Formats: sequence, structure tokens, C-alpha cells
Amino acid sequence: MTAAIAGIGATEFSKDSGRSELRLAAEAIRAALDDAGLRPADVSGLCTFTMDSNSEIAVARELGIGELTFLTRIGYGGGAACAVVQQAVLAVDAGIADVVVCYRALNERSGRRFGQAYVSPDPDSAWHVPMGLATPAAQVAMVARRYMHEHGATGEDFGRVTVAARRHAATNPYAWFHGRPITLEDHRASRWIAEPLRLLDCCQESDGAVAVVVTSLERARDLARPPAVIAAAAQGSGPGQYVMTSYYRASTAAVPEMGVVARQLWERSGFRPADVRTAILYDHFTPYVLMQLEELGFCGPGEARHLIAGGGIELGGRLPVNPHGGQLGEAYIHGMNGIAEAVRQVRGTAVNQVPGDGPVLVTAGTGVPTSGMVLAPNL
Repeated sequence: MTAAIAGIGATEFSKDSGRSELRLAAEAIRAALDDAGLRPADVSGLCTFTMDSNSEIAVARELGIGELTFLTRIGYGGGAACAVVQQAVLAVDAGIADVVVCYRALNERSGRRFGQAYVSPDPDSAWHVPMGLATPAAQVAMVARRYMHEHGATGEDFGRVTVAARRHAATNPYAWFHGRPITLEDHRASRWIAEPLRLLDCCQESDGAVAVVVTSLERARDLARPPAVIAAAAQGSGPGQYVMTSYYRASTAAVPEMGVVARQLWERSGFRPADVRTAILYDHFTPYVLMQLEELGFCGPGEARHLIAGGGIELGGRLPVNPHGGQLGEAYIHGMNGIAEAVRQVRGTAVNQVPGDGPVLVTAGTGVPTSGMVLAPNL
């Protein structure tokens, strides 16, 4: 690809922002443009999630952006995180827009809380809501239980994911859980949400916003910050795909949509799992981190529990995962804060910097049609 992320920006992450989602979006976009050394007048495209309450034209008015030549949105919640960047790349490569800003703003804790029971108007909900599967945790619990049955994973294996995330967040001053690491005993002591998921297996509910600026690699090289080259970006949906409730496949204990993404990423980028310096994985629920490691090729089916044992996904381990703390430790901004962390890792400016010059992998939501991306330094 010939595009790069040239700027990143974010608000603080909180449980009560005290301001509208539109204001949050404007603040994050302004910060991202400042980071890139660009002005609102330079922006010609905007891309966000279908779930974002902020229309592109409202954002443009608030920031003083002039004419827009590209406006688009991606569905399926967190699965859109890397797909919005992919859309920006396509627009830049096609010459449709020169500078595209991807953004996500939400008051997910003080406003609508995704973790609460919600009956979708989608007719698919008739297959699971009558059985009590009306929250994301309840829906994921079914998958987690089957994964445990097929591969011998335990609640302790899931807990190790949270322990690693919180250990990383503890040294990240921007994380909600800064200074608050946990132990496996803390995980075991947390209350059940939907067995086998405990409270500490579930990501946070957060208020905040994140934005990234995408432009051509040629232009990015002349801007304020070192570019994070988008070596590959991909979307994927698996056979028999539902939104969080794909219970009718040959195997429930997998996320084949991430496998679809992985195959594209490795083919298009020329990299392989062994090349990856650090992985920013979408960690809305701990079991899905194990499943992603397997689908992405870091280990075989059922082997992720061995990879994470003994600190394998912690700093200094075989594959550091989410050095910023992820959605379990930093904030839940629908995965966009993970993209910002990946850019910092490529630039060498992360709080918990992982050494080396290898690529950084980013993934989006699992259990839904999803996306992923490989970022690399401008070598």
C-alpha cells in the first residue's frame, strides 16, 4: 500500500466525559490534525462507524472543514476499527481524497452502555434473545464455554489475559487503570457476569474519542511526525456469520472471520506472524484474545493457553500483547485507541515501548464481521 497514518489524537478516557459525543469527536480530530501538522482545511474525507452518533457534516462544521469529497461509514461495531482505516487507504490510493480522518467518539459509560441488555430490531435476535442471550457477555459466554470444552482452557487462562493487560495499563498514565495492576487471585475473586466470564474478563465501559489521519505515504513523509506505513489492511466475514451469536457453524470455538482477515494481511504485507514485534488485539472479552492468537497464526488451535503461560503476552514475553493495556486496561473506544497505540509503537514513542523495528499488528472486534491492519516503520 502507499498510504500511512500521519497523525493521532485522543481525548482523556473517563467514565463521565461531561460533554457531548460531537465535542469529543471534534477534540480528538483537532488533536490528530495538530499531531500531523495539518489544518482542518486540508481534510477532504471523513470515515467513522455506523454506530457513531456524529454525522460527518456536523463534525466538518464544528471543525471548519470545507469541501468533502469522501464520506463513509463501517458497520458491525468494533469490527469496524481497522476497516475505517482501510476505507481511507482506498480513497487515498484512488485519488478520491487527499487527507482522510477516521474517528470514533462515544459516551459508552455515561450514555448508552453496550453491556446492558438490548433487543435489536434485527430479526436474527429472535434466535437468541428468548433464551436470555441479550447482552454481549452472555453471548460470548456460550462461545467461551465451548472453547474450554474443546481445548481444555480454564478460567485461569482467561485471567492471564486480564493480568497482562492490567500490568501494562498500570504503567500507562493515559489508562483508566493506571497504577492498578491485578493478580490472578483478583481475577478469581471478581464476580460472575455470565459463566464462565467474570467481571475482569470483560472490557471497560468508557467515554472518550480517538482520531487518526490517513494520507499518502509521499505526503506523510513531509509532515510533522514519522509516518506509520499501512503495510496491509483487510476486512473479513466467515461462513454462517452472525453478530456475536454465530452458534450454527461446524465449530463454535473459533472466530473464522479473523482467519479471513489474517490470510489477507500476511499475503498483502509480505510479513508473517514471526515478524510481528507486538500485537494490538481487540480484547473486549478475554477468551477472544486466545482465539485470535490461534486464527492469526501465532500458535495452533487450542495452543494459545500455552503461549500466554508464564508471561508470554507480557512485556518481554514471546509476543507482547496490548502494551497500552488494551480495552481491558486503558479504555474501550471501540478499538480505535489500539490503532493509536500501534502508531506510537511504530514511531518509538509508546509509554511501554516494545523494542525492535518489526511490524505491529492491530485487530478489530471479534464475533462480528471484522478487520485488521499491519503497520510498519517508514524504512
